Amino acid sequence: MAFAYVSLVGLVYLSQRALLFPGTGAAPASEHAEWGENVSIKTPDGEMLHGLYSHGTSGKPCVLLFFGNGDRVGSYGFLAQALAARGIGLLAISYRGYPGSTGSPSEEALLADGIAAFDWLSASSKSEIVVLGRSLGTGIAVNTAAQRPAIGVVLVSAYLSVLSVAQSHYPFFPVALLIKDPFRSDFKIAKVSQPKLFIHGRRDDSIPLSSGEALYRIAPEPKQMLIDDGSGHNDIWNDRTVGEVIGFVEALK
Repeated sequence: MAFAYVSLVGLVYLSQRALLFPGTGAAPASEHAEWGENVSIKTPDGEMLHGLYSHGTSGKPCVLLFFGNGDRVGSYGFLAQALAARGIGLLAISYRGYPGSTGSPSEEALLADGIAAFDWLSASSKSEIVVLGRSLGTGIAVNTAAQRPAIGVVLVSAYLSVLSVAQSHYPFFPVALLIKDPFRSDFKIAKVSQPKLFIHGRRDDSIPLSSGEALYRIAPEPKQMLIDDGSGHNDIWNDRTVGEVIGFVEALK
């Protein structure tokens, strides 16, 4: 029994990045952009990130999107279209190791990708930037906003930390000793002084609402939280939540 447990722990340790970053793959970026235009962003350590970019109207902000761990940039045409209708731009990046981007994912690498994407967008658009993170991407959004002058932050299905979420899903494993990529948003949120919108589905069984609420409680003002009673984790985007994002972005000064 002990041998079986140790073997299982070893398997979890070795496979954890495959579990955390299931969207990785060697697939190239499509030559025909699903929305916006294809862009390439070079990171300081020499990796190339694929992104899709929809230009906004002059004087309007641009949203920088960090998606969930199983997402694709092409899946956000609905958001690009809704934002474009209000003159707001959108840049969504494919993390390193994800389709169209070089390299391999890790917490350190993805946090670097977030900074590189912000700096590229700041130089390319001259627009004010709102950082939006979804699920795994909320940790990247928090880190980016703590280090760069975003004018606002939207956190959709946020977590206190990946460590705490993993502990809730795997209570019989010594997760704190095993985890390579803890994404401690709880350690960084105090530096995010910008206006913040939290959105979470009440029925979320991947990242519990309690985790998002815990991060919200320790986040500094100004902040607001929308709990969508009818949504879980993978159906959080709907007319209401998209509308709340647009309203939040347009209200920023």
